[in-house]
Order: sequence, then C-alpha cells, then structure tokens
Amino acid sequence: MSSANPPPASPPVRRLPLAGVLRVGRPSEIWFKPALSVVASIAPPNLTLLALGRLDLAMYTMAGALCALYAHNRPYAARAVTLVWVVLGMLGGLAVALVAASLTGSAVVLVTVGALLAAAQKVLCDATRVGPPGNVVLTFVSSASLFAPQTLAQVPGHLALAAVTGAWAWLVCMAPALVRPHGPERRATAGALKAAAAYADAFATGEDHARARAAGYAAVQAAWQSLLSTGAPSRTRRALERLVVRAEVALAAPAESDAGRLRAWARALRGTGPVPQAGLPRAAADELLGVDAARSLWTRLGPLTPLAVRTALGCALAGYASLALGIGRPYWALVTAASLYQANIALTWSRAVQRVVGNVVGVLVFAAVAPLAHLDQAVLVLCCLAFSFGAEVLISRNYWLGSVCVTPMALLITEFAGFQEPGELMTERVVDTVVGALVGFVAAVAVTNRRAGDRVERALTTADRAREHAARLLAEPDPGAAALESARRGLAVALVDLRATADAAAGEWWQRALPQERVVLAEQSGHRTLAATARRQGLLPDRGTGTETEGARP
Repeated sequence: MSSANPPPASPPVRRLPLAGVLRVGRPSEIWFKPALSVVASIAPPNLTLLALGRLDLAMYTMAGALCALYAHNRPYAARAVTLVWVVLGMLGGLAVALVAASLTGSAVVLVTVGALLAAAQKVLCDATRVGPPGNVVLTFVSSASLFAPQTLAQVPGHLALAAVTGAWAWLVCMAPALVRPHGPERRATAGALKAAAAYADAFATGEDHARARAAGYAAVQAAWQSLLSTGAPSRTRRALERLVVRAEVALAAPAESDAGRLRAWARALRGTGPVPQAGLPRAAADELLGVDAARSLWTRLGPLTPLAVRTALGCALAGYASLALGIGRPYWALVTAASLYQANIALTWSRAVQRVVGNVVGVLVFAAVAPLAHLDQAVLVLCCLAFSFGAEVLISRNYWLGSVCVTPMALLITEFAGFQEPGELMTERVVDTVVGALVGFVAAVAVTNRRAGDRVERALTTADRAREHAARLLAEPDPGAAALESARRGLAVALVDLRATADAAAGEWWQRALPQERVVLAEQSGHRTLAATARRQGLLPDRGTGTETEGARP
C-alpha cells in the first residue's frame, strides 16, 4: 500500500459548494408516515384545548406531539424503545427550560442555558443516531420554552401536558404495527437490494461506480442494523437476512449478479405478501446472522466534541447578537444556528443557505396566510396542521422546501396565546434567521476540526486490520463458517466507516492533506477480499483459483 503524500506547508482551503444546494430531490419513500403521524398527534390535543378555550397551553402539547416525527425507519421493537427515550429527552430539555424561565428573567442567562441545551441535544442525537429530525425539534421546544412566562408552580402541570401528548405520539407511531408488523425491516432490505442492483448496473456499463458501491454497502449495513434490532429471530427475519446476504454478494461480485432479480425481490417486499426465498448454496442459514459491529455510545461521543463546541458557541453568539439588535425572540436566532451544524463545514454551509432561503420564502407564505388564520382560532389551528403536514411532505426533497412550511407554522404557533401584528413577526423572523445563520456559520469556521484527518487514519488502520484478518482466515484450510462470516461482515462494516469518515473529513476547512490515495487503495483491496471471502463461503461460483483478487474490479 502506498504511503501518503507529504502535507503541504499550509492547510488547504476547500471551496464551499453553491451548485446543487437548492436542488430538489426525490421524496422519501415513507414521507407520508411522519406527515400523517404528526397531524394525528397534534390535532386531538390542540382541538381539545381550542374547545376548552385554553389554546395558550398548546406550546406544551405541541412539545409532546412533535415526538411523533421520530423513528419511522426503525422496526417496531426498536421504535418503541427509541420513542420512549425521545419523549424523555424532550421532557428533560423542557423541564430545564421551564425551571430556568421561572427562576430568572435575564435574557443573557436564558440564551446561555439554551445554547448549552442545544449542544447537549445535538451531541446526544448524533451519538445515538436517532435519525431525522435529530436535535432541531428538541432545541426548538426547549429554546421557545425559555422565553415563555413561567412560575415554578406551573412547571409540573405544563410538563404533565407534554408527557400525556408524548404518550399519545408514542401510540400513534406504534399503531401501524397492527397492520404491517415487519414493514420497516422489509423496507430496509428492499433498499439494500435496490442499491446493490444500482451498483451492478453501474459496474456493467463501465461508469464511475465507486460512489454507487459505497452507497450499496451503506444500505446493506443499514438493513443489518434494522434486522438486528427486531428482537428474537423469526421466520420472516431469516428470509430477509438471506436477501440482505444476496445484496452483499452482488456488491462483492457485480459482474456475476442479476440486477433484474434483485429489483424483483425488492418489489416483492412491498405490502404484506410472503418474503421471497433466496437460496444460499453451501451456506447454512444459521451462519448468516448479521454481526453487530456498531460502536458503543461513549466511543461515538469523542469525535463529536468539535461539533458540541460549535453548537454551544454558535447558538450562544447568535442569541446574544439577536438581543443586541433588540429582537424580542432571540430563541429564533438560537434555533437557526442549532439547525446548521452538520458533519463538516461544507454541509453546514449548504444547510445555512437552505435555511435562509426557506425561511424567507416561508415568511412570504405566512404573509399570505395570516389574514385567513386571524379570522378565528379554529382556522389558526387548521392552518398549523396543514403546514405541519406540508413540512414533512417536502423536507425530504430538500431542507429549504420543508422550511417553507416550518416557518409559517412556527409563526402561527406564537399566536396561539393571541393574535399579533404580522409585520413585526415577519421582520423579527427574517432578521433572526439571517443573524443566526451568519453568526452560527462563523462559529463553525472558527472552531476547526483538526482531528478529522486523525479519524481517517484510524479508519484506515481498522479497515487494513479487518482485511488482513479475513485474508488470514482465507489462507486456512478450515477457518470455520461462523468465523469467516464474522470476518466478512466486519470488513464490510470497516469499509463503510472508512468511506463515511473520508467523506466527512473532505468537507472540513483548514486541515492537512488527506490520504486519498491510501483510502482508495484500501477500499479496492478490501472489496477484493470481500469477494474472495464470499466465494470461499460458497455464496459465489467457485472459479477454481480461490485467490483474493477475484470477483471485483478495482
């Protein structure tokens, strides 16, 4: 393996992307699930408060109801646990915010508390991989609550409202299990099959297939994680595991795969029909269980330290800047800053552009809707429900499109306690958005992530060791089926982690040159070893050589 090129005298400055930042993509396959769930979670409590004449309490019922946005891609056994933790996390942040609001009226102190909460929420959501919408909703709830008039005596009642609606959101999200109990893992398996078919097509046409291969292995790893979180093995899970192994085999030897059959299997997983049977020659089903190679929570927290510092600093400075400008709602600037921070500077920049564009357009939408919403509080509630649905429909296509609906929804929520002058709301929202985006991005640039290169080196070492371990087993006359399968899956996970780490590091500013050549060579040799391992297991036709170089083209 070649050595890395010597680093340049000064760190390279990477250009920030502009092309494609606002490009509209395809919607998520399950866009309707969070969209319908959030409406079903918000509507009953808010309509009840409307009937009781206490719509001013909707902030607290909304806090629990918005938990319905989470965990829709997880199997129901894992979803049940994840949603409990989401609700508890939301209640914890809300409790801190309400107690702080009742103890002090200092806006500077409240902004500081909000920034620290935002950093904690960001790190925990990323470390636990809770998935979209991540920390943004939790930060929105806690930050807005910091500036709500509050006394200590009111806190238990407001937390109780949030807890009850959080429990209702849990029931709403778990209800589909009654109709399609294996739906999430079937979708994850279908995604792995389609990604493998896409790679096989790219390989056959001679296109640049490195990105398609990385996407394929990421989809396979996601499918294994989904299957491993379903609880006790069942007949359905065993059948799905065989299909995921077929996707892995196609990635290891795309020239020998049948992309059409992979897509046919993926189509058959729709609905509730029987799972297609994929025979696996010379491999017992019991030996093809997924290997849980996920790192512990504490291991994942370490690399998130720069992100935590960026979030705390950016949110605090954004809130202080809003206060200095005399804006009455500094939490809008704080939440804007919190929403920006992604895996690297390039992605953070893209999110900043998307946030500003989406919020400005959303303010114009609010201007058009405000006269209608001010006709009656019932119309106000219905408009809020419509925008919450629209946000989930659009946000998977591009973040800025979702913001077009999120912005008027947030503005309407502020009017639950009483109608306000639209011009003032719109001005404050635009100013806070621009301030939050500018200050938040400057903080991201200021807090450099010099450890990104170190993580690439560690990922390279892990991938090399996993490949060498698999190669040693291949050299043995009888390595054992379980050991060989574990080595193959471990190598696949290491290669997925290497690609993700390299991509994240490539978007950082002001760091030493990355060992791109070594990464490419490690991926090529690792995928050749995967193909040889699959052939040794009998998952591929044996060409008689048994060497590590078969089955995949560099």
